[in-house]
Amino acid sequence: MNRYLRELSDRKLAVRLALAGRVHQYPEIQALRRFLSAFAVDCLFDVGANRGQYATMARRDAGYKGMILSFEPNPAVFAELQKRAAPDRHWHVFNMALSDFDGPASFNIMAADQFSSLKTPSGAQDAIFADRNKVMQTVDMQCRRLDTLLPELVAQHGFKRPFLKMDTQGHDMAVCEGAGDILAQMLGVQTELGVRPIYEGGTVYRDMIDWLEARAFLPSAFFANNKGHFPLLVEMDGIFVNRTLVTA
Repeated sequence: MNRYLRELSDRKLAVRLALAGRVHQYPEIQALRRFLSAFAVDCLFDVGANRGQYATMARRDAGYKGMILSFEPNPAVFAELQKRAAPDRHWHVFNMALSDFDGPASFNIMAADQFSSLKTPSGAQDAIFADRNKVMQTVDMQCRRLDTLLPELVAQHGFKRPFLKMDTQGHDMAVCEGAGDILAQMLGVQTELGVRPIYEGGTVYRDMIDWLEARAFLPSAFFANNKGHFPLLVEMDGIFVNRTLVTA
């Protein structure tokens, strides 16, 4: 009976996503739902939150009920994120970026704000991104290292089983490096993997996978993070599990 109900729920989700033009998110939602539940994640770090699309998906589609900490440096977009999170007492938002240093930085606001980044667009990026991924203005903002910030957040919120999701437009490696030894406290990591990076100095997917594996994070799932760009993949997302959770 439980299996039947689960399959029925999965079919309803697939239909709802298809009707909303979001069917490409089905693999991500299924992987995220299973991971967050199986490992009893109690805090979701949403780094590069934009308007809160990922956090909303985790709540509504993946059934996550724990704490969410969202980080978004773009002040205009942050105002929308703050409004969306306000009714949810377990969703806290921060107008800052996570990186590999503590201090001020210039943040690039792109023509399409979901491409905004601490990095600059690549001169070799595909033509389909040229109009959207170009710098329109820069704003001053604050960066924090996760290894200096996490103790403050644990003391304030008391979580014990965090999961780190990053969508920082080419800056995910710096976020991980800024975590230092504290990265080992994450039960899992979800990162954007650039197959053909669209930012200068963006980490190539093979290098990110190797870097995480060297720090005891093993692949759990891979999926396209958008509707795709046939026939050549530009980006995908990967969920990586802390090796301590899957070995005796």
